[in-house]
Amino acid sequence: MRAIAVSDYGTPPSLTELPKPEPGPGEVLIHVRASSINGFDGAVAAGMLKGMMEHRFPVVLGKDFAGIVEALGDGASRFVVGDEVFGVVMKPYLGDGGLGEYLVVGEQYGITRVPKGLNLPDAGALGLAGSAARDSVDAVAPAAGELVLISGATGGVGALTLQYALAAGADVIATARPGVDEEFVRDLGATRVVDYSGDLAAQVRAIAPDGVPAVVHLAGDAAQLAGLLAPGGRIVSTLGFGPDQHPAAIAVMASPEAATLDRIAADAASGALRVPIMRTYPLEATPQALADFGAGTLGKLAVSV
Repeated sequence: MRAIAVSDYGTPPSLTELPKPEPGPGEVLIHVRASSINGFDGAVAAGMLKGMMEHRFPVVLGKDFAGIVEALGDGASRFVVGDEVFGVVMKPYLGDGGLGEYLVVGEQYGITRVPKGLNLPDAGALGLAGSAARDSVDAVAPAAGELVLISGATGGVGALTLQYALAAGADVIATARPGVDEEFVRDLGATRVVDYSGDLAAQVRAIAPDGVPAVVHLAGDAAQLAGLLAPGGRIVSTLGFGPDQHPAAIAVMASPEAATLDRIAADAASGALRVPIMRTYPLEATPQALADFGAGTLGKLAVSV
């Protein structure tokens, strides 16, 4: 099979020929059709997770996947051959990834069926970012009309978080640079936008002189953002900023349980949630997609496998 892999720590990712995997007990073999780029993939490619997770080289990149079940391992019964599925690779080691033509994963965690109304390209860009967005909004739990600052609103997780926060009735302040970035978040429903490349604190204080009740930290300086909280406020972070750093902080790590995946997939299938794919690359162009992601991009960069 063809896959985008790294052969050692920090080596450039490249299109590689690898053996087609076989499903073990409780596993399913997926013919992958779609994936996407996440910050985690860039970190793995750069060798940043050396010493933090086991690497089984060659490491195939890609947390997200969507495709068709091709074979079942012994005892696997949750799916049948031919099912369209999507999810997030959640193995305790790095080696198998969604940026390849075939993938083996366990059938119980990080995978679910693709519902009617959701196509595989959208599903392939939804798993990790959608889980992070849903978990972040659940953690910040905005009340109707409550002011919530989303820092990093233009990214893949941010664009989905913005939509979920608005759907919950929050009064959202989205961070975005003027121009195309601001147009992007306004198109998703944001009515309050602040320029993070300017004096962010002054802009937020102009809207909320006493501070904001809630912040979702997806990018930017967490300490500065925490300083913008109103008394009794809370800050939810997907970037490791937790109660050890600030008493009002809640650290969130995306947990793509089947129930969460089912929820975000149903929202995308119904049109309640827009999957913000801005560009799609063929598998062989994934190194360019990773470079473009690292340079900064709006929404999601998808990969067609």
